[in-house]
Amino acid sequence: MQLNARHTGAEFLGTALLVMSVVGSGIMAQQLTSDVGVQLLANAIATGGALLGLITIFAPLSGASFNPVVTVVMSVVNKSVQWPQMCVDVLVQCAGAVCGAVVANIMFAHPFLETSTKIRTGGPTWFSEVVATVGLLLIIRGGTLAKANVAALVAAWITGAYWFTSSTSIANPAVGFGRMFSDSFAGIAPESWPMFAVMQIVGGVVGLTLIVFLWPSKQEVTA
Repeated sequence: MQLNARHTGAEFLGTALLVMSVVGSGIMAQQLTSDVGVQLLANAIATGGALLGLITIFAPLSGASFNPVVTVVMSVVNKSVQWPQMCVDVLVQCAGAVCGAVVANIMFAHPFLETSTKIRTGGPTWFSEVVATVGLLLIIRGGTLAKANVAALVAAWITGAYWFTSSTSIANPAVGFGRMFSDSFAGIAPESWPMFAVMQIVGGVVGLTLIVFLWPSKQEVTA
């Protein structure tokens, strides 16, 4: 199979810009206020806005998953699994996430590459990542079959999930990986990331199971 350069570039650039928005808005929020609630609100709004724009413009090129779990699950669901492209997508999503963190660090005069010291751990936090990932997959699949604005639905889900999950809904192994490289509000310590990734993969398996149950074929949108 021949790799699609524009598809690959869109996944790299989209993930980079997404992480840049997450990390950058977190740093800006910390500079403007010491109120953690306001910091979280600013971070959530900026992330949701970025998702809306990025998914809208990159979806025609690559599907705009920017997320290894979404890439794999939707490839399986759509019966379009192409292992070389899928593996490359996962790699460029992780690379793009690191580049996005670096860009955000540079914009706010931080060291180019930092190591986050923000520990995120514990059963409730890990469970939250399963919930956030499952919800994200259901939103994408259901919205696609209903011919809804998936970009707006994903942006709304992530913005809301910042607030109703104890993990602030990272729901993305690549984004979590990139956030290890900025010691800021949105950072995640390297020792915390592996369990987040595991729980997000678990969420992917659960989400795939629910998708197959709820929408066993592309035609069965309503009951």
